[in-house]
Amino acid sequence: MSSAQLSAGPRQASGGHILLGCIADDFTGATDLANNLVRSGMRVVQVIGVPEQALQSDADAVVVALKSRTVPKDEAIAQSLAALRWLQAQGAQQIYFKYCSTFDSTADGNIGPVTEALMDALTVSHGCDFSIATPAFPDNQRTVFKGHLFVGDVLLNESGMQNHPLTPMTDANLVRVLQAQCRRKVGLIDYQVVAQGEVAIRRRIDALRAQGVGLAIVDAVSNDDLLRLGLALKGMALVTAGSGVAIGLPANFGLAPSSTASALPAATGGQAVVSGSCSLASNRQVRSFIQCGYPALGIDPMQVAQKESAGIDVAAEVLAWAEPLLGRGPVLIYSTADTLAVKQAQGQLGVMQASALVERTLAAIASGLVRRGVRQLVVAGGETAGACVQALNIEQMKIGPQIDPGVPWCHAHTDAAPGAGLHLTLKSGNFGSDAFFSKAFTILQ
Repeated sequence: MSSAQLSAGPRQASGGHILLGCIADDFTGATDLANNLVRSGMRVVQVIGVPEQALQSDADAVVVALKSRTVPKDEAIAQSLAALRWLQAQGAQQIYFKYCSTFDSTADGNIGPVTEALMDALTVSHGCDFSIATPAFPDNQRTVFKGHLFVGDVLLNESGMQNHPLTPMTDANLVRVLQAQCRRKVGLIDYQVVAQGEVAIRRRIDALRAQGVGLAIVDAVSNDDLLRLGLALKGMALVTAGSGVAIGLPANFGLAPSSTASALPAATGGQAVVSGSCSLASNRQVRSFIQCGYPALGIDPMQVAQKESAGIDVAAEVLAWAEPLLGRGPVLIYSTADTLAVKQAQGQLGVMQASALVERTLAAIASGLVRRGVRQLVVAGGETAGACVQALNIEQMKIGPQIDPGVPWCHAHTDAAPGAGLHLTLKSGNFGSDAFFSKAFTILQ
């Protein structure tokens, strides 16, 4: 792909080809990426899975949201390649593979294998022999220095992510983490190079290519670093990153920030939060919501398992509790718990079984809430978000205004909310301020 193909030009007209085609490995991560693109001036549609129908609105960028972060490697590759083929058919001029800002991926994880599968596919059509990787997102306290990922002031493996129930991260050295997953040689573009700007970054890429390197972790400790990197990525067939790099790409297509990019219909109806994340941030958000006096109901995986064995419909019980409260303000249903409680449930039910049980229950609750008049719904946790979106049979979402860095409001059509549709937020577990749940509804109003 030549730089000329990616040069600045007018905004795409109705029915025109999309400029940027994105593949995200979970649903909250997809909205995180879309949020940054919208803030930088792109009109963005997020689709759930690989579409079987045309887009419902014009877009400069499309984000295909997959649920591939923790599935078997071969399945993640197959899903990602299917998304790539669809995006190429829409005329996407550049491909962006988005993963979590905490690089969620064990030694047997999917980031490296999916990246290399996409590179292999793009090598045939675009000569893709090199790509970059960086989960840096300084606005959300994710920085990369000398190839090491920091969460706030601590290394990734000291941030709480070492206790993640599905993807425990015990090594902050991303060159080492990615190399363990890849057959291509992995290198580093460090902060000193990035600070010198586009020309220096391109020279470093050329030098790494000459050394036989096919992938490089890139340092970034500020938004300025990401903007400098963005300029250097113009013309690169494949970009792999968290959502941070997205702030530097729209300018390559001649786009600038605009309030019209995030416009959504007016919000109506009931308000609810469904939280399945067990991150430290989500635990704080649950506590803050409860301390503000809002109604909240916790569900315990062990109790859910016992009740299901006895033939009791847990979702129906929760919905019966919530229904009379929906006209009075937001309600919260959560399975958020501390690390010890999560491990106890996993020990008795099994890791995947405990996760699936919570996802299935919360998805049924979310669907039931919408059918009972909720039209403003916040969902916390990547796996929970994926299950809820699928239960609501949502296929496409228009991306709207930001609540907190990485988390926007969206608008979608679903049979569960006929007519005006549903305002929906999919929050990554690690994102958001302590008051996020209540703040979200204030911003939408």
